[in-house]
This record gives sequence, structure tokens and C-alpha cells, in this order.
Amino acid sequence: MPNPATRDQLITGHTVKAGQACPANPDVGHLCELALNGLVPMFDPDKQLFCFTRKKTPQGLVLQGLSHRYTLITLLGLRQYEAAGFSSPIKVEAVLDRLLRDNAWINNVGDLGLLLWLCALVSPKRLMETIAGLVREGALERFRELHEGRTTELAWFLSGLAHATLALPQEALDLRGPSFQTYEVLRHNQGTSGIFRHLGKRTLAGIVRGRLGCFADQVYPIYALTQFARAFKVESALEMARSCAEAISRRQGPQGQWWWHYDSVSGRVHGKYPVYSVHQHGMAPMALFAVAEATRLDFTEPIYKGLQWISGRNELGCELRDEAANLIWRCIYHGNQFKENLRLVLSLHGPKRDGESLEDLRVNYECRPYELGWLLYAFAGRTRATSWRDRD
Repeated sequence: MPNPATRDQLITGHTVKAGQACPANPDVGHLCELALNGLVPMFDPDKQLFCFTRKKTPQGLVLQGLSHRYTLITLLGLRQYEAAGFSSPIKVEAVLDRLLRDNAWINNVGDLGLLLWLCALVSPKRLMETIAGLVREGALERFRELHEGRTTELAWFLSGLAHATLALPQEALDLRGPSFQTYEVLRHNQGTSGIFRHLGKRTLAGIVRGRLGCFADQVYPIYALTQFARAFKVESALEMARSCAEAISRRQGPQGQWWWHYDSVSGRVHGKYPVYSVHQHGMAPMALFAVAEATRLDFTEPIYKGLQWISGRNELGCELRDEAANLIWRCIYHGNQFKENLRLVLSLHGPKRDGESLEDLRVNYECRPYELGWLLYAFAGRTRATSWRDRD
């Protein structure tokens, strides 16, 4: 490994002379510590739920709302932190017990999948009652996500089913039907380039806008299909995950950006902003680590290149980690995002856009707990990261 004190340090293709300010890859151990400390004030001990967001305002940092979904995702991250041998300040199993006690809040198949996923990792013995009460009663028929072909929500559901099967192999027969049904919808949502649609083709919205997949529509299927392949020994699912992982990695930005929108028909990046910090430090690493471990392919370079973006190697040269608040600010976005979204949809049926304006970019000074949860899920227990350029 090269001496870290060498005069020229190579960072994302740029030579930085000694003495210049240069953002190195963040120490992932430190990132996990920051995330853990940042989550504590986001938790409401009376409601046993995490907030929806924590925002910077003229009056200081304020909490807004509560979210069952964000609580589930955050608990997944805290569980991975515990599994790595550390102690969580929030009692994961106690919060899960509270969530299971009254499941009237579950109104979509995505949240059901996240709950199964969490149960499988935290308390497999509770899976039996959860499966009996929810999955076997026709979850896909009761919720609209199957009809609409919502990629992200169905990927969460497939992840939950796969983890439940891995935790309780004897239940695989009961879960096989909904698992393969969900897999088939995702299979039809993937374009030939490897990119996933946001929606299926059964609805007007799916026909008009559904071919555009956001970044979440790529990483969650990568992870879900990898776990499905493990649980049910379906090699074609792993090939789908690999194809998408390679597709988004080829389209990663020069500063490690994971772009926001992709066209599943042409395979090209269709809209770059916002660029979200959680994609850089949590969701992309989580998905790419999973598919790398299953296929023995190496996605180290795009994973750690993406981390540099949050530590100052970005369009604004802005450090997105706030050490004092123990937060990572949410994203870099266009000031007039409505106009940007309108252009995004209209250009689907018009001429190809030439580039994208970098004017009016700004930082969104908020942080949502699930973002720190995915960071922990991706990196808890992993050794301190060195730059991908410094690997042996």
C-alpha cells in the first residue's frame, strides 16, 4: 500500500499537491459513530418512533413528524450495528415489539416487506405470527403496489420474503408463491440495459412516466434480487442484480455521484439532480456490497468513490457532514426543483436533452433518520475504508 504521506495524492482522477486541502475517503468507522450519535435525538422514546426529519432552521435544529417506515429502516441499521458487536443506544427488539403490537399502520406492501426483513434479522420467532397474519392473507392482492408495479416497494417486499425464508427455511413453501410473484413483476420492470422502471405498464401513470426509474428503483432491486437468489437458488435473479449494478456503476458521475433518474428504455441518465447523500454513503454501498459478495465481482471502486462526494469532492466543494450536529445533510439540488421535474417528464417524449444546468445548485439542510440507518446497514462491522486507489 502506498505511503499516505506521498507528495501527490490521487483523488477521483485529480492530482492534489501536498499542502492543498483535499478530502480523503471518510473513515467508515467514524461515519458509523456519527450516524449513531445523530440518531439518538431523532428518536421519540414515548412514541417509540423515529422522526420524519431533522431540519436546520433560523431557530436551530428542529424535529418534524414521526414515521413508521423510517423507524423500520433505521432499526435495520441499528440491528446491523449490534450484529457487528456494538451496543445500540436504542433497544431494537423493544421498538420492534411495539411495532408488532398494533400493525394497523401497515397500508402498503413495502412497509410489510421492511417489517418482515426486520423480524427476520432481529426476532425470527416473531416471523410466524407476522407471516400468518399478513402475508398468507393475500398481501399482494390487498395492496395496490402489485397492480401498479411499484419497483421500490416490491423490492422491499421481496427482500422481506427472502430474509424470512433464510431465517426460517421450513417456511419457504408458504413464502414461495408471493416471492416468485413479486420476482416476476420486477423481472418485467427491468429494461434490456439493466435499468429498472419506476412503475409497470398496467396504469396510465406507468405508461406516461413509469419508464423512468429513480436511483432507489435500482439499488433496492439489486439488494432484493441478491437475497432472493440466496433464498430460492434462482441464478437468473442474481444475473438481473449484476446487470443493474454494472449499469449504474458505468453511469456514475465523475465526482462519484449516483444520479437521480434513469431511462429504462434507453438506459441513459435522464435527470441528475438531486444527488442524495444517502445514495452515496448508504444505499449504493448496501446494494453493491451485497451483489459483490454473491457474485465475487468487485464494486469497491464505485462504492468508495461515491463516499468522497459527501466529504467535499462535490459540485459545490461543500462538506456535507456536520460534525457538531452528527448529521449528514440530505442532498445537493436545483433551487427550482418543480421546473426541473417538469422538464424531466416532458423531455421523455421530446428531443434528447443536452447536459444539465449546474446553476442554482444548493444544499438541503435536513437529515432523515433512515438515511443514517442505511449508512449503518451498509458499513457497520466493516473495517476502516482506505481509498480505493490505495488498495493493495
